[in-house]
Amino acid sequence: MSGDLPFGFAGRGDDDEGRVPDPFGAGGFDPSNLDMAQVGAALQQLGRMMQSGSGDGSAVNWELARDTARQTVAGAGDPSVTETERREVLEALDLASMWLDPVTSFPAGPAGGAAWSRSEWIEGTLPAWRRIVEPVAVKATESMSTMLPTGGLTEGLPPELAQMAAPLLGMARQMGALMFGTQFGQGLAHLAGEVVGAGDVGIPLTEDGRAVLLPRNVAELGSGLGVPLDEVRLYLALREVAAQRLFAHVPWLRSQLTAAVEAYAAGIHVDRERIEEAARGIDPSNPESLQEVLASGVFVPDDSPEQLAALARLETLLALVEGWIDDVVTEAAAGRLPSASALRETMRRRRASGGPAERTFANLVGLELRPRLLREASTLFAAVRAQRGASARDDLWGHPDLLPTPQDLDDDEAAAEFVRRSAPLDLSGLEDLPPADPE
Repeated sequence: MSGDLPFGFAGRGDDDEGRVPDPFGAGGFDPSNLDMAQVGAALQQLGRMMQSGSGDGSAVNWELARDTARQTVAGAGDPSVTETERREVLEALDLASMWLDPVTSFPAGPAGGAAWSRSEWIEGTLPAWRRIVEPVAVKATESMSTMLPTGGLTEGLPPELAQMAAPLLGMARQMGALMFGTQFGQGLAHLAGEVVGAGDVGIPLTEDGRAVLLPRNVAELGSGLGVPLDEVRLYLALREVAAQRLFAHVPWLRSQLTAAVEAYAAGIHVDRERIEEAARGIDPSNPESLQEVLASGVFVPDDSPEQLAALARLETLLALVEGWIDDVVTEAAAGRLPSASALRETMRRRRASGGPAERTFANLVGLELRPRLLREASTLFAAVRAQRGASARDDLWGHPDLLPTPQDLDDDEAAAEFVRRSAPLDLSGLEDLPPADPE
């Protein structure tokens, strides 16, 4: 029996009085009482267990995140898209594309459209989420690793045991990947229950530029609006197609968004006291208490000035994306869709305030995907269009430096100056100048 117990503990009845010997003894920890062979075997077994759940070595166990998200949406009910729903979505996307052709210089792409279930949305967008979340998770994991008592972990141990204990640091990193995988999977499932398309959060989430709607979420969004479902579907199709055209024809947009996230992640540090305080509130007998701690934002660090600047850049880009979509869709729907004004206000409020899922995601990852200056961006794009035309408005996406700054969006005088500044030079007077004298 004694050979079945790790760390040198013998079975009951090994001494004369039937007690298990204490390897720590009355004087405390005594490394000489440890069975080194059994310690090594135990550490190797633990290492194999961690390796099997470590994914591909990244800061987030993405396989666990995917499984958690899919299991969560399946548990809430995620029926497959019916043929009727698919046909209705494709018809709405095709009509939306036709309405957008005259109001934007960005043409339709070759990818077409699709109707997805919530699980299909998770599968289709997970690669993009990985690029967005990984930098944040890496820095958070590195920051938390500094909390480990690396010196105390091996202090007082024989050299052989100290060497065996070193892999525990790697195991701690793998535990971090499991933790991030679980909490991100839960946040992704919440988002999947609310988004209505692939471009609904204002960032490019698909590689092929395909316009996508989620029929079940579209129906749930429209159920309390008092608007016919076919009008809701068409309006959301206009937004989705416009978003995908923008993402497809502005190749630098994805990299700028990623750069803002990476700049935010570079300054991450974890508040050790905050985590320790939260850990004291975990009830080992209640697994839900751990989930509550993870969802409370305890691992979201306080933002440094550099991080606030990065978040401002990210927020401005999201506002500009939403503002451009809002102006293009408003122009396309004018005189065609009776409920367009009401639906526009609904979507503005929805994106500006953020739903429960977006707040959950912000707690888990530390990033808010809410464009606070959406209305201002839409007004500015509309002003440029009114003065110079739709092509001039779209041309602002030709380079990041051509776009409005936060100051341009947040100040009326600055906004007016931006419109004047972005107007083309009037060269008509040059025709009246006398020709230059030849030398």
